[in-house]
Amino acid sequence: MNSNLDFVRIFDTTLRDGEQCPGAAMSENEKIEIALQLAKMNVDVIEAGFPVSSPVQFQAVQRISREVEGPIIAALARAVRPDLEAAAKAIIPAQKKRIHTFIASSPIHMKFKLGKEPSEVLKMAIEAVKICRDFVEDVEFSPEDATRSEPEFLRELCEAVIEAGATTINIPDTVGYTTPYEYGELFKFLIQNVKGSEKAIFSAHCHNDLGLATSNSLAAILNGARQVECTVNGIGERAGNTAMEEVVMALRTRKDKFGIQTRIQTEEIAKASYLVKTITGMVVQPNKAVVGANAFAHESGIHQDGVLKNRETYEIMTPESVGIQSNRMVLGRHSGRAGFKDRIVRLGFSPHPEELEAAYQRFLEIADRKKEIFDEDIRALFADESRKSSTDKFVLESFHVTTGTKSTPTASIRLSIEGKTQEESATGDGPVDSIFKAIQKATLSGDVELIKLVISPVTEGQDALAEASVTLEKHGERVVGKASSTDIIEACSQAYISALNRFSLN
Repeated sequence: MNSNLDFVRIFDTTLRDGEQCPGAAMSENEKIEIALQLAKMNVDVIEAGFPVSSPVQFQAVQRISREVEGPIIAALARAVRPDLEAAAKAIIPAQKKRIHTFIASSPIHMKFKLGKEPSEVLKMAIEAVKICRDFVEDVEFSPEDATRSEPEFLRELCEAVIEAGATTINIPDTVGYTTPYEYGELFKFLIQNVKGSEKAIFSAHCHNDLGLATSNSLAAILNGARQVECTVNGIGERAGNTAMEEVVMALRTRKDKFGIQTRIQTEEIAKASYLVKTITGMVVQPNKAVVGANAFAHESGIHQDGVLKNRETYEIMTPESVGIQSNRMVLGRHSGRAGFKDRIVRLGFSPHPEELEAAYQRFLEIADRKKEIFDEDIRALFADESRKSSTDKFVLESFHVTTGTKSTPTASIRLSIEGKTQEESATGDGPVDSIFKAIQKATLSGDVELIKLVISPVTEGQDALAEASVTLEKHGERVVGKASSTDIIEACSQAYISALNRFSLN
């Protein structure tokens, strides 16, 4: 077998397709943080973004190309010269680079979206790949909406772009329409009938509109696909993309069935999942496969008894295999800096001394409110501290809220705004609404619209940390702020202020 085909490449598009999920926009620094974690996981390809779409996207792709080593860095481009040139320019600093170009190939897309005949689409695809080859040797081509395309036209298109120099052929299920059997048969047909198919890697890219993205991707692998395009936690447009962790762990757990694996460091999966969740504000459902809070939880007495006797009775994977420590040493108010630092490092963080000290002081504050502090709490508070910046315009100093069944909720807030103290108060429909309005008055941000507020517990128990995610929009710019606290009102307040600090123009 060709050495290029003896493993399944993981093409991670969290930073491109994943970011297109409503409310999941990331800052440049956050993209770098996720890209570095993806590199640590040993993903084969990072699709860093769509450079021509905006100067911010271009800069982010350029920085990832410069600062992230290991994976191939890919940039997306439509099959038109301005897109291709922007993509090529953005990835110049990358040690290993790829241009991923695409054009629609289904009858409905060609007619209503492109307004072009199949012959025109074929010509544009060939020309785009040739232009790409002027810049890079590694070119990926995607016939958009491939699963609703005419098979014979798809075969002709794939054959032509391979002859033009494409090295990866991606067959996207753009609208999540196909089924495992159909998708597998499509790969079998193309690999067997496309002249020159042995010169290219065939790739699967699935969306989850019918809940079949992982199944479809696995069916493609069984029929010759050797690259899967996916995202951490399965985030993405509409119902999301194929979840990377599901494909990777399915191949690892059922190696008897698939006989092929990825090169992913699976012990990094939990950290990547948490990082993407906190940065995007996209909550992971508790019953989510592999990374959900309940993925390794057992409440049924029968299940608990079986697991205690032999974990394999009800666990097909170990928590440790995805980076979750099942035997956790609990920290408390009497734990010292050494124990705290050891836990931070074990959780995969590499803090600067000042970050560590700030996180430790925050830990002591939380320890006075919580009896036990778990790994999830440590991740949350360290994430809070790492998000803060000395250049933040707004800093919460104190707040006070009064509310009750027969009283009007009222909030008073004290902020430091560029070093100067500002106090305001406001009433609202509830304690959170009143404190948000007080913050708006203090920061003169009445033109800011609250898009979404999500509050979720970090751990279980009455004294659990609450994690708040606030999505704000101003003049078309959308940002997400996150914070955690044992006090829900404080978590919401800090998250709102964190979001305000992320606007490009305050």
